[in-house]
Amino acid sequence: MYDIDLTEILPPPPPWRAYGGPVPSSDGHPPEDDGEAIRRLGSEYHLTEQHIDAHELDMVNASLYLRRPLLLTGKPGVGKSALAYRIARELRLGRVLKWSISTHTTLESGLYRYDAIGRLQAAATSQQSGPVDDLPIGDFLRLGPLGTAFLPRKLPRVLLIDELDKSESDLPNNLLSIFEDGEFTIDELARVRHSSHEMTVHTADPNVTATVTDGLVRCHAFPIVIMTSNGEREFPPAFLRRALQLEIKDPNVEQLAAMVANHLLDQEGRHRDTLVREFVEKSRAEGGIPADRLLDAVYLATSGAYKPDGVAWPRLIDSLWHRLTTGR
Repeated sequence: MYDIDLTEILPPPPPWRAYGGPVPSSDGHPPEDDGEAIRRLGSEYHLTEQHIDAHELDMVNASLYLRRPLLLTGKPGVGKSALAYRIARELRLGRVLKWSISTHTTLESGLYRYDAIGRLQAAATSQQSGPVDDLPIGDFLRLGPLGTAFLPRKLPRVLLIDELDKSESDLPNNLLSIFEDGEFTIDELARVRHSSHEMTVHTADPNVTATVTDGLVRCHAFPIVIMTSNGEREFPPAFLRRALQLEIKDPNVEQLAAMVANHLLDQEGRHRDTLVREFVEKSRAEGGIPADRLLDAVYLATSGAYKPDGVAWPRLIDSLWHRLTTGR
């Protein structure tokens, strides 16, 4: 994909998933990655056939072709969130828009936030004598990650909705409307559309603005939506019907070795390989250990702070490599 434009090989969407939001004439490539992909994937991350599960590849492609969200389930630390960054890097789709979910997250917080109080304060402290209506609403309105992902663009944005199972029970159902319609309305802008047909607003991308017409945001290319869940709750059938589902399995030896090499490329290979094998055995015995604990161990072993054959090393490994429970 490094010399191919995604639009050249991606087939048109199914008729029921075509939205046709207008693409701005100045539309270019999405903002470049801000370093988060390197932090998560490593600086030398390249995928090969032996590192990819065939079923995972099929489901990612199906999500791309059908323009459907992809719901990932699996144990903590198996790489669910990393898949969004892998897709963005391989398809050259720029910065991943991340929406981290908590028990207080609402649909509105993902779409946009209007700072009405800030607008009033700005009017009160302004040197101008004009009323608050003279201050453009767009200056005080910022699209969230979800809202930014649905801006009309030629290329889709990658949106990571992380740990959706932490949300309140109504959020998955509230997402159905935008997932089906591919659009949402900003009420504050729709109310002034007769006097302000177009309005410039801030987005979830740093220092990037967008123009919204008549208060309506409608996507052109449906975003690549990756949702993650640790399996802590069940989702409504109506929500599951509109998303594709994929269970991310524990990484195998080859995938773990590639992950370590991507992050710690210059470290000594002998310690690396030994720790990978030991980690796989320990993870099986414990019923699953997050893969980032392997990275922690490799870094400690190769940093010079600890000697793998020292007395303290077995105790340290035992503390690092255990199943995530609060009772230990």
